[in-house]
Amino acid sequence: MTETTENKRFDDAPALLAALDWQVAMGADECIADRPVDRFAEKPPAAPEKPVLSTPAVSRPKPSADAPLGAADAVADGRKLAAGCSTLVELRAAVEAFDGCALKQTATNLVFGDGAEDADVMFVGEAPGRDEDIQGLPFVGVSGQMLDTMLSFIGLDRTKFYITNTLYWRPPGNRTPTDAEIAVCRPFLEKHISLIAPKVIVFVGGASAKAMLNTTQGITKLRGKWHDYSQDGLDGPIPALPTFHPAYLLRNSAQKKYAWRDAVQLKRKLDELGIS
Repeated sequence: MTETTENKRFDDAPALLAALDWQVAMGADECIADRPVDRFAEKPPAAPEKPVLSTPAVSRPKPSADAPLGAADAVADGRKLAAGCSTLVELRAAVEAFDGCALKQTATNLVFGDGAEDADVMFVGEAPGRDEDIQGLPFVGVSGQMLDTMLSFIGLDRTKFYITNTLYWRPPGNRTPTDAEIAVCRPFLEKHISLIAPKVIVFVGGASAKAMLNTTQGITKLRGKWHDYSQDGLDGPIPALPTFHPAYLLRNSAQKKYAWRDAVQLKRKLDELGIS
């Protein structure tokens, strides 16, 4: 080594030491290999092949005997239970024992019916609301109070009429009953009607009117017109009058005049039939 080279090596030593100190400060304080590796020149390692896993067969449990009934089975079961009832007491017990309607699981109380069991006039609403669910009686909330007030002007109160709903349990959130829920409860309602044997029926609200009259027409077209209601177990068709639900009238006060006209029509029909 020449003197010039030797002198240059010692001249660069402070800079090299400073560079080493910087690397140590940055965390590069360990020597891993004898030679530096050019990572840019290396090819990335091939991704390992994923093993093919076979999906084991899943053993699904068989439906329990306590599982909710399907709609068709529930209707058949309801018809069987209702057919065996000859009194309202027996019918209520049959409804209480019925597990084919899922609403029973979320409701507080069964809402069966109220009023005179020998009444000539029967009102059929849609479904119980919050107050009805708490008290276990139909039409006892604000809507029911409005209905009672309207009927009092034509001489009717709960000693002279009977009232129930298409459903016996409250739908969550007071939503409109579904067709399936009404179909499941219908065998009990039909038996309900045959046991009361009214001379006049009033369907309160679109859901009950459309379902029991087997029509797709809305309540605005159905209301104010007399229809013939027929079913097995009746001696003949019963005059039926659809009208607005009081809950609808509370939201649409302008429609109250039409509900009053319906009440006047009901009064005229009762007078024709000699019902006081």
